[in-house]
Amino acid sequence: MSDTTKGSHEASQQDAASAVQDQLIQGTLSIIKHKFLVMSGKGGVGKTSVAVNLAIALSENGAKVGLMDVDLHGPDIPRMLGLKGLLEVSGDSRLVPKAYSDNLKVVSIESLTQDQDEAVIWRGPLKMHVIRQFLSDVHWERLDYLIMDCPPGTGDEPLSIAQTIPGTRAIIVTMPQEVSLGDVRKSISFCRTVKMPIFGLIENMSGFVCPHCGKSVELFGSGGGFRTAMAMNVPFLGRIPFDPKMVQCGDAGESYMEKYPDSEITKAYNQIVAKIIEDDQTKTSVVESRPTEHKDEKEATAMKIAVPVAEGRLTAHFGHAAEFAIVHVENQEIKGKEILPSPAHEPGVLPGWLHELGVEVIITGGMGQRALSLFGENGIKVIMGAPGLAPEELVHQYLTNTLVAGENICDH
Repeated sequence: MSDTTKGSHEASQQDAASAVQDQLIQGTLSIIKHKFLVMSGKGGVGKTSVAVNLAIALSENGAKVGLMDVDLHGPDIPRMLGLKGLLEVSGDSRLVPKAYSDNLKVVSIESLTQDQDEAVIWRGPLKMHVIRQFLSDVHWERLDYLIMDCPPGTGDEPLSIAQTIPGTRAIIVTMPQEVSLGDVRKSISFCRTVKMPIFGLIENMSGFVCPHCGKSVELFGSGGGFRTAMAMNVPFLGRIPFDPKMVQCGDAGESYMEKYPDSEITKAYNQIVAKIIEDDQTKTSVVESRPTEHKDEKEATAMKIAVPVAEGRLTAHFGHAAEFAIVHVENQEIKGKEILPSPAHEPGVLPGWLHELGVEVIITGGMGQRALSLFGENGIKVIMGAPGLAPEELVHQYLTNTLVAGENICDH
């Protein structure tokens, strides 16, 4: 056989093997409902810890979860979960994921190596091959969620995920400090370049409560992740405080949330997971329901309406309002009001802040088109051209359809 013929034959075999692997990957992806890639712009932000705890929290909510460690050079997940030993092989010659619990199964390159301290020195093509094998050669069961932990940066691993696993959405982890935020903006740019939807951004290590005096200490600054999310038009999922006990649990292979179920960190993770589950339920409801006539937001049982105020009345200077009145409504009746100081006036901050508060409607004198678009993206209805009345009177008129709105009094 000539070298040319031999080369052609080998190429044909490789193509056939690749086609078989593609079919196996498609079969695996068909039984996984949601795929999330946890990534960060730089190391040291607690990305792996976030991936692990999100997976645990989802599994404890009854979901079937797979956790895939694609941080091939620093596979820490088995140690953080206390999983030891190599992966076993099923009857169909496929690898069996390690079971952390009945609802959570894990695959990592560390569970495929005899020497866990041996360095993995691989180039890009080999990394992509391993990631494909994690899908084609692993006996995954039907999953509600596949959480993938990716190494920091925008290199081979996240690119391989984007190319191999369509429908993957990114959860980006950052810290409040500006160095981390600069890198996370690169992650956001990467996702948009490769057309990977961004599910949201998490600000990790956001504040530390001193166990001795009870005072909150901003170790790495405050609010930077939220401001970045708003400025980059990315959903903000929440803040996770810093706690040295999280490090201790990771080193010991223990679940922090199981050990400290009432901690602020556990509450934060549960709130983020609630958003993930709510998104799943919303999508399912939209798919399964028939088209219905749009329901006016005023028909809702409970809602919050925001009004920018100065000296007890609506102020036309929306973007520079020092305070906002948040009026609570139930069954179209005003039940209460709270006055909250406005956050810093930066592009995109106010719509995200009001969305976090649960506001559904804002009544204002006016705003620019950019602000109007951001409120729409945050699901907040804008009523513009309102007169300078007390917030309760404005809300009453709105609920009774007697509010007379004028022109958009834009202060930009």
